[in-house]
Amino acid sequence: MDWKLELIPVPVSDVDRARDFYANQVGFVIDHDVVVSPELRFVQLTPPGSACSICIGVGLTDMAPGSLRGLQIVIGSADAAYQELLDRGVAASAPITLEWGRFVYFADPDGNTWSLQELPVRP
Repeated sequence: MDWKLELIPVPVSDVDRARDFYANQVGFVIDHDVVVSPELRFVQLTPPGSACSICIGVGLTDMAPGSLRGLQIVIGSADAAYQELLDRGVAASAPITLEWGRFVYFADPDGNTWSLQELPVRP
């Protein structure tokens, strides 16, 4: 039996600001934006090429805004990802090279943190 991680809730304080950040600055695709009621809004966004999405909204999680740390996305090039984030106005760290890959780090407007990993070349 397969177990597939497909959706991760990200706690935010302002849904519209977060939606704009993830879609227009980071480049995620908006899959859904549905207001079910004043107490429930569901926005699903997916990183390009990913099988896993994030959701932001109202009534989705009891985590405090900005409390999610260390979400990680695998990328093809740390240099290209870094440049793309800068070009889109996202404050990101310059690529850092470690034994287990090259990393770029950024945070959303609430302080939820992300790392982008370029995997090392394996023999």
